[in-house]
Formats: sequence, structure tokens, C-alpha cells
Amino acid sequence: MNIDFDKLSLKEMQELRAKLDRAINSYEDRKRREALAAVEEAARAHGFNLAELTGAKPPRTGTVAPKYANPDDPTMTWTGRGRKPRWVQENLENGKTLEDLLI
Repeated sequence: MNIDFDKLSLKEMQELRAKLDRAINSYEDRKRREALAAVEEAARAHGFNLAELTGAKPPRTGTVAPKYANPDDPTMTWTGRGRKPRWVQENLENGKTLEDLLI
């Protein structure tokens, strides 16, 4: 395949580049999936799964139960993780403690 780039417009070259980028990414993705499948098959042939051999932990699923509730509106809850919600901050500023907000 010979392409005379001197005869292509800028738009045609950009379209060609976009097609080439998609083809390269698709090829790399396919090769990565094939390699992973081969490694998983080899692990199964030896009586293991890939996570056991790599020490990978399964992804966490589920939700964390809330620990705190707004005394003024019990539907507003917080797990105790991440930033404190505004209602927690306001209650703390008004003299309450986190223990006062426990569910």
C-alpha cells in the first residue's frame, strides 16, 4: 500500500491518522486480551486462578453501612468516610459530638 501524502489534503491526512490510531488501539487491545486469556488458561492448567498467583484482591463490592444520622432529619446519613457532610459540621459547631450523631 503506497500512499502519496503530497496529494492528500490536511483533512484527509487527519482522517487517515484517526483511522490508524483506532486500528493500533484495537490491535493492542486484542493482543492484550489474547495474552491475558493465555495466562489465565496456563494458571487454570496448574490448578490456580490468576488472582491467586498475582495476589490480586477481588474488587470491593457493596456499600458501607451509615454510622451517623442527622438528628433533625434521620434520612440524612453518613458512613464516617470521606468529607464530613455540612449537617455533621453544623452539629459539631453547635456543641454536639460524633457520638451524639451515632445511629
